[in-house]
Amino acid sequence: MSAQALAWTMLGGVLLDAALGEPRSVRHPLVAFGRWARALETALHADRRARGLAAWALAVLPLSAAAGGLHFALWRWSPWAGGAFAALALYFAIGLRSLREHAAPVADALQADKLEDARAAVGRIVSRDTHALDRERVAAAATESVLENGSDAVFAALFWFAALGPAGAVLYRLSNTLDAMWGYRTERYERFGWAAARIDDALNWIPARLTALTYAALGDAPRALRCWRAQAPTWDSPNAGPVMAAGAGALGVRLGGAAPYHGVWEARPLLGEGAAPDAGSIRRALALVERGTWVWLIVAAVAAALGWWHAQT
Repeated sequence: MSAQALAWTMLGGVLLDAALGEPRSVRHPLVAFGRWARALETALHADRRARGLAAWALAVLPLSAAAGGLHFALWRWSPWAGGAFAALALYFAIGLRSLREHAAPVADALQADKLEDARAAVGRIVSRDTHALDRERVAAAATESVLENGSDAVFAALFWFAALGPAGAVLYRLSNTLDAMWGYRTERYERFGWAAARIDDALNWIPARLTALTYAALGDAPRALRCWRAQAPTWDSPNAGPVMAAGAGALGVRLGGAAPYHGVWEARPLLGEGAAPDAGSIRRALALVERGTWVWLIVAAVAAALGWWHAQT
């Protein structure tokens, strides 16, 4: 796929997401993939890393290869058909509109002074015990989720689509889904889910740092870079740390700190600096992700234009 076609199909995928949002219920391809992954887990589960790696490979690689092969065949038949398939693959891989649809209700409830509604809304996007959160911690949880999922649900999918086309988008989204299913440090998944967790970390390493740079470029850059450098190494995730530290610094908001999980308050490092989080910080985080998405699309368009110009000279 040429640079020009890549830029157009990236735009097409993002516009499809903006227009249609996430497919609902059983119509979402990831629902079918989840059933396939659970069947593989039932058949192959054992307390061994090799079994988990085999399950990951069987779940992800055939579907990724099929997406790449189908795109190639369609492109050979008709570039229009190939481009439409590529845009559709990206649409299924990203979740920009879904991010707003899940986070905006938290901000709306906080602004309307409806704390219980805000707790219920944020409980749909985070795993912590939301009934124990005050207004500031509800806002912090939602802002953190927007910043982290901006990387996971938007920028990483765009990166792997740009790198490997539809096969890359499918590879990333399925790998990220398996991490959400198997990547837990529990007795059942400590070893079986090791491959899913480590592969997801590897696939997110470059996109997470590009996301952090994007947040810094579109916000308070000196503060974002300072927070990234000082605070990211203290976070337990090698990819969420840079993303959330840079994002919090770019927004000038304090995130992180203690949070309740399964009835226990867990100490977490602080992220960012500046004002306490509120409804406005959630909305500014959403705007940061959305502006960053358009910046990435513009960069792809500029690269395509430069490639076309170079080919004409």
